[in-house]
Amino acid sequence: MSEWLVLALAMLAACAVVIVVTLVRHRTAAEDDDPDETPDVIEYMTMWIGVVYAIVLGLAIAGVWEARVSAQDHVQAEAQALHEISERVRVYPPDVRERIRADVNAYVGQVVTTEWKAMSRHGQVTAQGGRLLAKIRADVTDYQPKSDFEAQAYQPLVDQVTAADQARTARADATGATMPGVVWFGLLTGAAVTIGMVFALQIRRTTRELVLAGLFSALIAFLLFLIWDFDAPYSRGVGASAGPFLALFPHLTG
Repeated sequence: MSEWLVLALAMLAACAVVIVVTLVRHRTAAEDDDPDETPDVIEYMTMWIGVVYAIVLGLAIAGVWEARVSAQDHVQAEAQALHEISERVRVYPPDVRERIRADVNAYVGQVVTTEWKAMSRHGQVTAQGGRLLAKIRADVTDYQPKSDFEAQAYQPLVDQVTAADQARTARADATGATMPGVVWFGLLTGAAVTIGMVFALQIRRTTRELVLAGLFSALIAFLLFLIWDFDAPYSRGVGASAGPFLALFPHLTG
């Protein structure tokens, strides 16, 4: 059974229970029962719908913001690991050092140009980026240190390659949307219900009430847009940037 079918059945069951209980209670109520003595149920439901929806919106914003921050952390970790590789190979012979640095520069150039566009447009990293990183790994791991000084630098370099690979994998996993479709269904449905309750209260056409209703609707639209914008960490307006790569490898942008 799909999650959408389960959701639909659960919502229908909840509505059915409330309607049945209300009808049974109405038919079995005493003749002297006066419903006017109870609080206005419309205002009560409106208040709680607003409270619950505000909590849901807050949790959604916190979730997508955390995903966006994590995505930026992956970029920072990857750029820092590659920078460490480029700097620590200075103890190697000039030909080995320059070859590894050239491979690192080629990989970073691929990431900040071609791969970043692919992440933004298609939600995935490129195969060429994976091949360039594999070349860095091969150059670092295949070199046989010829002195104790080089041997001491070998394992930290291998560790930095592993850190870059892990950060790249995490970056690839974070390229898509983070909010499931069922959550978006709840957010949009909740927005419709919350705004619809304004009409249930029989809003009048006074200037003050129209302005407040318009501002309330605009606020909900803004919050939903904010969630949508943060939902894809690498492809929308306030997404994670390639800034760490450009800051640590400024010569590639000159």
